[in-house]
Amino acid sequence: MNSLQEERGSITAFVAVVAFALVMVAGMAYDGGEIVAAQARARAVAAKAARAGAQEIDTTALRSTGRPTLDRVRAARAAERYLDDVDVDGTVDVRADTVEVTVRIVQPMRILPVPDRTVTATEAATATNGRPS
Repeated sequence: MNSLQEERGSITAFVAVVAFALVMVAGMAYDGGEIVAAQARARAVAAKAARAGAQEIDTTALRSTGRPTLDRVRAARAAERYLDDVDVDGTVDVRADTVEVTVRIVQPMRILPVPDRTVTATEAATATNGRPS
């Protein structure tokens, strides 16, 4: 037998290993970027929903006391309405003059072979109604 016949098929194993490694690197780049984008979107949506809620001032209290205070019911509705408008799951908590919104976005993994193939990005944002000094 000559040396070419003895090494037959060895390049195929090498190519398979390299191809698998390249797919994994591409998966880390693509899926990792998608996860970072989902987390950024979760932060942005939570912040915008909290701001939407924090704009709901109780005008009766403002007129009588001169101090802006949140209308808690309207603040919660405004934040929830924003979440519904952008079609994102989340929770809204209004306490005193603070609107806290927690958003949950599920980002599926498209390339990397992970067991459940999903990553959840959860972010919270708080908007506090400022008081005049």
